[in-house]
Amino acid sequence: MPQHPPPPACTQDPDLFQHDLLESPPGGRSSADIRAKTLTLETRAATICASCPLLEPCLYRAVIEHDVAGFVAGSTEAQRHEVRRRLGVTVTADDLDMFTGTTRANRQIDRDEVVRQRAANPQGSLEVLAQRLGCSLSTVKRHPRQARLAEPQPTLAVAKPSLESVLVIARAVIEASRPVRRHVA
Repeated sequence: MPQHPPPPACTQDPDLFQHDLLESPPGGRSSADIRAKTLTLETRAATICASCPLLEPCLYRAVIEHDVAGFVAGSTEAQRHEVRRRLGVTVTADDLDMFTGTTRANRQIDRDEVVRQRAANPQGSLEVLAQRLGCSLSTVKRHPRQARLAEPQPTLAVAKPSLESVLVIARAVIEASRPVRRHVA
């Protein structure tokens, strides 16, 4: 029987990893009590992450592939942003509305989105796709036609940073952002 990898350590304590103070850290004007509680939660979460066998690939994905909110892979959102800045990496936030089929008012529908949705459900009607995207039937028909007629644009392949380079910079950023502990004699 095949062995399955252990579940991520963070899934064993969802109350910690989904705590409001870790999901949306308080700003600099927060009370000392709130900042201390946030630091305590971050320390607990970092300890759990440090023991997780999935820490390194989780950190890499959180830095390079997805703009993840909250405390992930032993790092805060601000720390991951700094790692990306130092690496020169840009990660766009996932458009979860597109994946779930929900839309917002006055949202621009782009060609790639229509083509992706159509490819994901080729048997579905164009009317249903238009309703899901919140656009007209003519928009749903126009975008795939334009995609077929458009000449392929050359793209410049950008090499992703290596796992090792992400880990080195992340360690430096996380270490530099730790609060200085004063020893009382």
